[in-house]
Amino acid sequence: MEYKVEHELALQAELGECPLWSVKEQKLWLVDILAPAIHRYDPASGELESFALPEEVGCIGLREEGGLIAALRSGVWLLDEQCRPLRKVADNPGEASKSRFNDGRVDHFGRFWCGSLWEPQDRDGGKLCRVDSDYQLHVIDEVKISNGLAFSPDRRWMYHSDTPHGVLYRYPLDPNTGEHGPREVFRHFDAQGGQPDGAAVDSEGFYWSAQFDGGRVVRVDPATAEIVDEITLPVRWPTMVAFGGPDLKTLYITSSRENRTEEELATYPLSGDLFAVRVDVAGVAEPCFISLEK
Repeated sequence: MEYKVEHELALQAELGECPLWSVKEQKLWLVDILAPAIHRYDPASGELESFALPEEVGCIGLREEGGLIAALRSGVWLLDEQCRPLRKVADNPGEASKSRFNDGRVDHFGRFWCGSLWEPQDRDGGKLCRVDSDYQLHVIDEVKISNGLAFSPDRRWMYHSDTPHGVLYRYPLDPNTGEHGPREVFRHFDAQGGQPDGAAVDSEGFYWSAQFDGGRVVRVDPATAEIVDEITLPVRWPTMVAFGGPDLKTLYITSSRENRTEEELATYPLSGDLFAVRVDVAGVAEPCFISLEK
């Protein structure tokens, strides 16, 4: 079908990422990894709040008691409602001088998943991690650039992509405990159509993936791994998507302008901005991180 892409916010982020809809607040959280900053946007009023961070912020999740859990370069931190760091609960399990956190989100069991990327790009030094309710961090797998974390609404699958390799993996999950099984290759993407970046799953279980350097977002069938729909964007480097709005039928899309030439930015001047698209199938409300601390 044809989609109408709205230019939602002239954010001009260096590296916009991790859009996250808060059902409670009816606001969209998102980050600019390299600013570094976290933003909170109210689509109803157009108000944008921005909070500076002391180091690169890869991804965030809502916390049950309020505030955020965030993966910064040095490790995983708890932040208050104004994004002020409260305390670090886990160290970056890699070499922080050469790796930073990137994509992540909270799963249906209240655990925070966060992945890192290996900046030299000479080996698969990025790590896929899970932070449990006791704040213990577990390294699950290694990739080059961790991306595309998303969870099926029936709690049976976790998706995860390695962007430079153009591969989308999935892990079987125990729907009662959330324990994962061995990963399997779900789909390879043709680099000419973009590389799999951030993603979200809708209420029908379809996987929506931002195609970095492809200027589009694609919808992937969970049964066949085939692309069944796509949204063409006015930017070439979309980074991640999130379902939001009162009915969760607005797809918000972040983008990047990192390392782009003057010529590229002249061709795609909206790079780094936020976009919104109305879709027919609703998303799933983002869960909150659940801590054992009360």
